[in-house]
Amino acid sequence: MESSTISLIFSFITAATMATVVAAVDPAKQNSPQDFLDAHNRARAEVGVQPLVWNDTVAKYALQYAQKHYGDCEMEHSMGPYGENLAEGLGRLSAVDAVGMWVSEKSCYDYNSNSCVGGECLHYTQVVWRDSTHLGCARLQCRNDWLFVICNYDPPGNYIGQRPY
Repeated sequence: MESSTISLIFSFITAATMATVVAAVDPAKQNSPQDFLDAHNRARAEVGVQPLVWNDTVAKYALQYAQKHYGDCEMEHSMGPYGENLAEGLGRLSAVDAVGMWVSEKSCYDYNSNSCVGGECLHYTQVVWRDSTHLGCARLQCRNDWLFVICNYDPPGNYIGQRPY
């Protein structure tokens, strides 16, 4: 996919609206709210955690934050009321790719010590945080052709001393 093909701003306000936009553009992009949910819920099912459900309020928050950083793709957390994962990349970074990056940190999470071993794992632990029940995400292209993905989780997770599941 060429960067010109990714010239649309993808916002995730409702599953029905986004599914219509994605289907009209390219059904293989894997960027719908359901794609975000499926990628998260596969990882959660692997550890026996309840599935997340899409929340339009949380998605609106993610979109507003993403739009605030539109153009520069700054990887700065919003410091808002939700748990949060961020990703950025060039070219073909889909929603499924971003979640896959976070989930790939599973290999660095040691359940016995409840710590990251040999690398980063806090994105993964947020994906599978047992108390999070709602998800809202946004994905958009920045002016520098990078793609910015943000997912927010309600309630948040990653509390020091607590296990994700």
